[in-house]
Amino acid sequence: MAVDLNQVSQVATEPGELPATMAAWVIREERFGEPLDAFQLEEIEVPEPGAFEVTVRVMAAGVNFNNVWAALGEPVSVFRYHPNEDHHIGGSDASGIVWKVGPGVTRWKPGDEVVIHCNQASYEDPEVHGLDPLAAPSQRIWGYETSWGSFAQFCKVQAQQLLHKPKHLAWEEAAAYGLTYFTAYRMLMDRCHVQSGHRVLIWGAAGGLGVFATQLCALTGADAVGVVSSEEKGKLVEQLGAVAYIDRSEFSGMMRRGGETPDEERARFKESRRFCKAVESVLGGPPDIVFEHVGKATFPTSVLAVKPFGKIVICGATSGYELDFDVRYLWMRQKEIIGSHFANAWEATKANELIEESKIRPVLWQTMGFEGVGEAHQLLRDNKHLGKIAILVGATAEGQGKTAEGPGAIRAEVGA
Repeated sequence: MAVDLNQVSQVATEPGELPATMAAWVIREERFGEPLDAFQLEEIEVPEPGAFEVTVRVMAAGVNFNNVWAALGEPVSVFRYHPNEDHHIGGSDASGIVWKVGPGVTRWKPGDEVVIHCNQASYEDPEVHGLDPLAAPSQRIWGYETSWGSFAQFCKVQAQQLLHKPKHLAWEEAAAYGLTYFTAYRMLMDRCHVQSGHRVLIWGAAGGLGVFATQLCALTGADAVGVVSSEEKGKLVEQLGAVAYIDRSEFSGMMRRGGETPDEERARFKESRRFCKAVESVLGGPPDIVFEHVGKATFPTSVLAVKPFGKIVICGATSGYELDFDVRYLWMRQKEIIGSHFANAWEATKANELIEESKIRPVLWQTMGFEGVGEAHQLLRDNKHLGKIAILVGATAEGQGKTAEGPGAIRAEVGA
């Protein structure tokens, strides 16, 4: 049955009662490929919440690169994570309204306005109760490693994923920060214990992670230098609180490609040394912390740049996950490599409070209608985006959902 896009913002039932079906952008295994082809609009059943689960009417959704991978079926099929379902509804960021709660849910009720963090884990895993949900064997990223994500009129989540929607943000602004911001919060605040006086080097400072890392450093009193790819992006990170920026195009020779000859490696190392001197010049010394998510291309320079006993915290590897670096600079100078992955519910809650207090602000590039889900992911796939994209679902226009005064998102044309 064809889906009427003009009706997506309308719901025939009141909070507490679910309609039978909904419009959703669905990926199926037989059509893995480019996002424009893999995402197809379907009418599908609305998920009923189970025990300790909640079904949320999606008002806006955030776009992340993880569902580009879902569309492509790379590096692994998402159906490896949820093999008992023949469809995948992606979307790991959302703002919306609680529509129905499952058995055992007492903190939330139909009508509550919420944002959603994307970490799921089984309540039965002992790691959830005392260690960290991120250590649980059941840990999954909702909307990627699970289905029933935010690119639909309704999504299904665990009750612990819900956070209060900041009242001063519109729906699209509230859907634009969760995955990247909560990841950056855990990396700096809990994994590295960033504090006033620390010197921090941030790769991709104008990107989805970097804009929040920069703001967190400014908030805590740490001095950050952001690595960017243009003067325009450098001015943004300075606006967000960086003490300075470095244009990486001036040090392109420091990037690790892999398979360098000895002569090429000597030249690359020389450029990395020059970059490190530039970092020290603007920070007044080598960084205590390097904020990493680029991986292969930058990691050798990160190990070189961070001070003795300093920390390199890494949450991803957009340029490649096979890292090749001179380990002597690690052990002989007693540096630390710290892995980090998203955030738990407590970290997400504390981070969200900073948004509610306007101490941290989302950074949003563009808002698209519900019809734009495939197109938005294709923009990411083709590297033609300039920042965070939000998708209107239940909301019919930008600016809806704001019920209190306060600064909204920073509108900026930025990227990694």
